[in-house]
Amino acid sequence: MNYLNLLTQNWHQIVEIIILWFVIYHIMLFFVGTRANNALKGIIILVLAFLLIQVFKLDVLDWLLTKLLGISVIALLIIFHPEIRQGLARLGQRNLFGPNLREEDLDNMLREIVAAAENLAKIKLGALIAIEKNDSLSGYIESGAAIDSRVSADLIEAIFTPNNPLHDGALIIQQGRIAAAGCLFPLAVNQELSRIFGTRHRAALGLSEESDALVIIVSEERSDISLVYKGKLYKDLGRDELIGKIKETLKAEEKNE
Repeated sequence: MNYLNLLTQNWHQIVEIIILWFVIYHIMLFFVGTRANNALKGIIILVLAFLLIQVFKLDVLDWLLTKLLGISVIALLIIFHPEIRQGLARLGQRNLFGPNLREEDLDNMLREIVAAAENLAKIKLGALIAIEKNDSLSGYIESGAAIDSRVSADLIEAIFTPNNPLHDGALIIQQGRIAAAGCLFPLAVNQELSRIFGTRHRAALGLSEESDALVIIVSEERSDISLVYKGKLYKDLGRDELIGKIKETLKAEEKNE
C-alpha cells in the first residue's frame, strides 16, 4: 500500500524519467555508427552527473558542470555538424530497397551497374559507385553535380571517362536512380590502408564508416572490382559474386529489421 501511495504521489517524476531515457535512447540511435557517437556518450554522462548534482545540491560542482556542459554541446555541434546534418536528413527515412524498389527493379539496376563496372575494369578506368540504403547520402549528393537519371551502364561509363569533368568523384544511386556524380566522400583514417589501396578504396571505406551504403570500387591499377559495406572490403569480385554479395547483404538486413 505504501508503494502504491508513493507511486501515486510521484507519478510525474516517473513519467519524466521514462521520457528522458526514451529521448536519450533515440538520440544514441540517431548517431550510432558515426564519429559523433562516442562524443555523445560523454555528453550524456555529463548530463546524468549534472542531474545527480542537482539532486544533492552540490553548488560548486553544479557551477562547474554547467559551464562544461555548455561548452561540450557547442563543441559537438561544431565538430560533428556533417554527421548531425546527415542524421537530420534521414529522419523518417526507411529502407530504400524495401517497398520503394521492387525485386525486378533491383535486378535491372544491379545488372546495369555490374555491366558498367566490368567494362570499365577491362579498359582500366577507375570508378566509385555508392548505393544508398537506409542512411541518407543527401549531404554527399550536395557535394557533386545533380543528375537524376535512371541507372544505365552507358551513362555510368560515360561519367567515369577521363575527359568527363565528373570522373574523379563518386557516383551516388538513390532510390534506384543516379542522383549525382562527382561527389566527395570522407577518406578512411587508417594509415596502413593508404599504403595498400588508393584514394577510391579509402573513400569507399570512409563512407562505409559513416553510413550503411554499399560502395562499389573499380580499380584502374588492378582492373578488379571490390565491394565495401560497413567497413568490410570484399576484393576481386566477379559479376555473380558482386550481385550475390549485394543481395545477400540486403536480405540479411531485412531479416534483422
